[in-house]
Amino acid sequence: MTKKTILITGAGTGIGKDATKSLLARGHTVYATTYSEAEAESLRSELGPSARVFKLDITNAEDREKIATLGLDVLVNNAAQNLSGSLAEVKIDRVRRLFEVNLFSALELTQIAIRSMITRGGGTVIFMSSITGRVPEPFVMPYSMTKFAISAAAAGLREEMKELGKGIHVSVVEPGPYNTGFNQKLVGSQFEHIEKEGSMFSREQIEARKKASDARLRWLEVGSTESIVRKIVAAAEASNPKLRYVAPWTFALLVRLLRIFGV
Repeated sequence: MTKKTILITGAGTGIGKDATKSLLARGHTVYATTYSEAEAESLRSELGPSARVFKLDITNAEDREKIATLGLDVLVNNAAQNLSGSLAEVKIDRVRRLFEVNLFSALELTQIAIRSMITRGGGTVIFMSSITGRVPEPFVMPYSMTKFAISAAAAGLREEMKELGKGIHVSVVEPGPYNTGFNQKLVGSQFEHIEKEGSMFSREQIEARKKASDARLRWLEVGSTESIVRKIVAAAEASNPKLRYVAPWTFALLVRLLRIFGV
């Protein structure tokens, strides 16, 4: 296995942190980046000297330029924010901000990485999307829309890089629901917003949705991130990675069945 230089955004928590640990254990040079300096300091303490940790706010142009001289073989676009709520009433400025973080800033970072990879003779860009980027999720559509866009962008950019012929590979990793705390924050954001600003939906409808969302997460969430981390590692290490990596396998099967039946 060829040892690679890999940068992961949003590595301070959840899947990003677990992928960092796995890649470090496999001998790769890993730049683990976080949104804030406080997060970076905490991650340094946890990972020790083997990881190269620094603050990288992907919405900040100066921060993005930090990656230009790192000699990256692999960029993992993992940083993302969450936002849920009904499209009939969610503030559009909040949706715009979400696209700025989850899509536009990731693409700006990717453009810097690609220019560097071209001079090095190739590399791999990995976008972290979501199962909600394949199957529309009512009341989670602000977040879901950004992930639909990421999945589409990865597929299109992959074909563009093939035509360019500079050895740049593009993949998308689409996790199902893992119990990292992110899903609870995602679903909970709609109710926090309702408490502050009200809703066109009745109190009874809101309470029923809250109970249904909580029960659904308890039933669907996978406790360990191991299966999705294996997909990230596979994409990062492959000499010719696939377009799409999905885990858990049950959700990969579910998406295929929904497509077959036209859902």
